[in-house]
Amino acid sequence: MIKSIYLAGGCFWCTEAVFQQIKGVLEVVPGYIDGSIKNPSYRQVCSGRTGHAEAISVRYDTDKIKLNNLLMIFFNSHDPTTLNRQGNDIGTQYRSGIYWTEIEQKELIEVFIEKLKNENIFEDEIITEIKEATVFYEAEENHHDYFNRNSEQAYCTFTINPKLEKIKNHFPIYLKQSHKQ
Repeated sequence: MIKSIYLAGGCFWCTEAVFQQIKGVLEVVPGYIDGSIKNPSYRQVCSGRTGHAEAISVRYDTDKIKLNNLLMIFFNSHDPTTLNRQGNDIGTQYRSGIYWTEIEQKELIEVFIEKLKNENIFEDEIITEIKEATVFYEAEENHHDYFNRNSEQAYCTFTINPKLEKIKNHFPIYLKQSHKQ
């Protein structure tokens, strides 16, 4: 069965690059969610005044990957304990969030996070927001497939590459064979 979920884990270039690598993920689209204006631009979202989070739309095949596995990768590819910040990216648009599309996802996400808390996986409190998905606005074309088109840029080298290495080292069974870095 094909399902969708929206994930915000800081800069969408990072989350897009990570989830493009995952078996069972059919499509990853960068964009904006959970804000107050229609059709925001990157510049508007980066101002921090629209309320949107940079996020990715993830379409996945539940016969090939379960939501729990996607959540495990998500929580290992960013810091869910920092408010409105991922590394040097600071602002409300970089918050940690999961935006569900069906109530079963919400319930599973809540159980998953409770398990992380009970097992003390993170030293600090998980502050990832969990909300029902609102309208998702696709980012401008130049933000699509950003890492694959710009892997030599400093941001990609110093911010995205370490995330990809971590996923490659910790979750090799979830990687698409054709995406060897």
